[in-house]
Amino acid sequence: MGNRSTLPLDTSRVWAGMRIAVAVSGGADSVALLRVLLERAADIGLVLSVAHVHHGLRGADADGDESFVRDLAQEHGLEFHLQRCDTPAASISNREGIEEAARNLRYAFFRALLTTHQVDAVATAHTLDDQAETVLLKLLRGAWTEGLGGIYPIYKVEGPGGIRDAGIILRPLLGARRAEVEAFLRERRQEWREDASNHDPVYARNRVRHQLLPALREHNPRIETVLASLSAIARDEEAYWQAEVARLLPSLLLPGKPVRGGGRASSTLPGSMSLSIEVERLRPLHPALRRRVLRGALSLLGVAVGFHHTDDLMALCHLSAGPKLPPRLDLPGGVRAQRTPRELRLEIAPLTPQTLPQYTLPVPGEILAEAYGLLFRSTCRASGEVTPATVRTPGVGDRVRLLHSRSPKRMKEVFERMHIAQPERDCWPIVEWKGDVVWMKGAAIESEVALAAELEISAEAAPGPG
Repeated sequence: MGNRSTLPLDTSRVWAGMRIAVAVSGGADSVALLRVLLERAADIGLVLSVAHVHHGLRGADADGDESFVRDLAQEHGLEFHLQRCDTPAASISNREGIEEAARNLRYAFFRALLTTHQVDAVATAHTLDDQAETVLLKLLRGAWTEGLGGIYPIYKVEGPGGIRDAGIILRPLLGARRAEVEAFLRERRQEWREDASNHDPVYARNRVRHQLLPALREHNPRIETVLASLSAIARDEEAYWQAEVARLLPSLLLPGKPVRGGGRASSTLPGSMSLSIEVERLRPLHPALRRRVLRGALSLLGVAVGFHHTDDLMALCHLSAGPKLPPRLDLPGGVRAQRTPRELRLEIAPLTPQTLPQYTLPVPGEILAEAYGLLFRSTCRASGEVTPATVRTPGVGDRVRLLHSRSPKRMKEVFERMHIAQPERDCWPIVEWKGDVVWMKGAAIESEVALAAELEISAEAAPGPG
């Protein structure tokens, strides 16, 4: 390579023999990541492949990106992983913005590569400039320290059931500037694809990149580096606080509600959860820790809240200088907070079939079904475009074939075998695919259409917010 320049590359989290799928969109950052890893692969002992997502956006331009990345992989003799998605449809069905839907589909594909053990890691090409933009976006939206942590250098992906990590997502270029990336590619006469949507002001990130950051540079020419340093501080602060709250929270929380004669009662209905905290045990805590405890308690109920919600909870408990609130408060996620003479009670009301939404599960991919408190994942070996599955409650006429049974059975019969009583049956999650029930909570079932496509569905308890 002579005296050619290189890029700052974080290799502290890789090892010899590691199988890394490099996420390549065709843009300068991802092409540079692939090239710099190729230059280092032999020395480190990496086994590289290329992963590309066609989001179903931008028409012929997106087709051109796919062809460019495919040719790049072939040029270097690398395996090519391709995922085609219908991002507009996912945006509508999941009530997400286009950017959010595209990101969720992209990371669902990465997780599928990891959970099926095709690779050990996926490397994405986020740079220091991306980090600065992310921190600013989070700040503008009112993030806590986990949000100000921005893009984490490493993200562990849990395997099915959360038993062990399936792999990791790496961001080895977080120390590189975008200008360095482009200079690196020009020096190697390496082409890349330009995405016109990166200049469209309809996207918030583009407004930050092309309007806000240039204005901030007039006050501090090193603003990107300052924001990246802030993210590193915030990540360390968040790691400390998470460990501290995890240590303290179990000693403060009380499950359910007190019952006459002693003890406490809690419901087992899906979506019905409650816990309590003795107010006098909150009083001696520092306000910073008090906020963390309240947020940690809500996260156990699967609910993320903002600063003003925790402030309202402290006012509800007469623990702040603000105005005292009525003894009942409604929070996001269907949580009701109630102050009694001794306790702060947090409760999610039981869900009913009328309030339970349906979720679209990408195949392969994953979806967080918050109403059921479950994270669903799917893998599939069928070729070509695969239709998504639906997470829902049982409907009239649904039948399932239990493992090793001769014929499909009515839901009523299956529930009786499982000893599931009403009203839990009406809120029980199932997954339908191509008109067949292919998964049911707590039951081992067979499906001919799932077997033919080697479709596998798994579900695990939903992770807490943040």
